[in-house]
Amino acid sequence: MEYTDIKYEVVDQAAIITFNRPERYNSFRGRTIEETLHAFKRAWVDKQVAAVIITGAGDKAFCTGGDQKEFNETGSYGTSENGLWELDALQQVVRDIPKPVIAAVNGFAIGGGHVLHVLCDVTIASENAKFGQAGPRVGSFDAGWGTAYLARTIGEKRAREIWYWCRQYTAQEAKEWGLVNKVVPVGQALAEAQQWAAEVASMSPTSLKALKASFNCDTAHIFGQTKMAYLQLEMWGTAEEVMEGKQAFVEKRKPDFGRFR
Repeated sequence: MEYTDIKYEVVDQAAIITFNRPERYNSFRGRTIEETLHAFKRAWVDKQVAAVIITGAGDKAFCTGGDQKEFNETGSYGTSENGLWELDALQQVVRDIPKPVIAAVNGFAIGGGHVLHVLCDVTIASENAKFGQAGPRVGSFDAGWGTAYLARTIGEKRAREIWYWCRQYTAQEAKEWGLVNKVVPVGQALAEAQQWAAEVASMSPTSLKALKASFNCDTAHIFGQTKMAYLQLEMWGTAEEVMEGKQAFVEKRKPDFGRFR
C-alpha cells in the first residue's frame, strides 16, 4: 500500500507509525484508518520489530480524532479503499498486537486521538501535550473503549468529567491521573519513546506477548460493548442534532443543542 495519510518506518527495533496530516491536526479519515491498520499488521509480522510507536507529524497534534472538516465537506469521514470505516478494528489491533505499543504524544490528543493513546500500552507526552474529549461538543460519543476502558484506567469520576465537560488537560495533569507514564520537554516525546522501545527490545518477546494478553483479559468484554456502541453511533451519525454539532465546529461557533433537549 502506498501511504498518503501516514508515514511508516522501522528504526532499530521500533516500528514508527506517524499520522501525517498536520494541516488537519492529524485528524483521521477513512484512508488514514485503513493505512494505519495496514502499518500495524506490517509491524505485527516483522520479526525485527519489538515495539510499535505511534505519533503525529509536527508539534501541534498527536491526533484529534475524526476529521470534522472532511465530514462537513463530504457528508462522511471519507471512504477507505474497501469502503469500510474501521476505527473499531484499529482500536482492537492496538490491543491485540503482541508487542508493546507506545504513544508519543506531541500536542493535542483529543477525541478519537485521545481514545487511541489510552489504548496504547504506555504514553510518553511532551510538555505541550493536551488531552481531552470533544464528542458531546460535536454530537458524538465513544461508548466502548473510550468510556469503559478509560474508567478502568483513571476511575469513574474522572472519566465522566472528561466526557461530560470536554475540558482539556495538561500533560502533567494527565500524568497525575495515570493517563501518561512520562512527561518530557517539547520535541522529545518520539526520542524518549524510541529509548523505551530499545529497552523493551531486550526483553523476552514471548513473555511480553503473554503479559499483554493477560492484561487484556480483564477488559476483553468491552469489545462486545464497543461493537454495539459503533452500531449505535453509525445510526446516529446523520441525525439533525449531530449535524448541528459538526456544523458549529466548522463555523467556529457554539452549537445550539437547546432545541434537542
